[in-house]
Amino acid sequence: MKIEPAIIQVRYADVDSMGHVNNAVYLSYFENARLHYFKHMLGSNWDWKRDGIILLKNEVQYIKSILLEDVPKITISVEKIGGKSFVLGYELKVDDVLYCIGSSTLVCYDSSVQAPVLIPELMRLKLEELKAEQ
Repeated sequence: MKIEPAIIQVRYADVDSMGHVNNAVYLSYFENARLHYFKHMLGSNWDWKRDGIILLKNEVQYIKSILLEDVPKITISVEKIGGKSFVLGYELKVDDVLYCIGSSTLVCYDSSVQAPVLIPELMRLKLEELKAEQ
């Protein structure tokens, strides 16, 4: 299951008065990358209300500033798989140069019962496949 990196379009609104992408915007870029990966891993018909995820924690290390004309690409890796949660790692590159790394801890969540749940079987399988390819 080879997934191409998520290509991010830098918007004018992403750039601050210093001419680079504002630090808070990187989290949106990570979210877009997660959506890209989950679509390829789980398909478009996944029931996110029953088999959803909530974000527990984000970490970001800024290495180099992204500018308006840059075309960032984000690759996701699986750092850890638990019972109800997992950790994804991010590498954001521009022209194969590392600009940012980060991670997110995500908890599987059933919004119909408002409670954390075990990682769904298909999601666990796909996360394990992605981890094995790293």
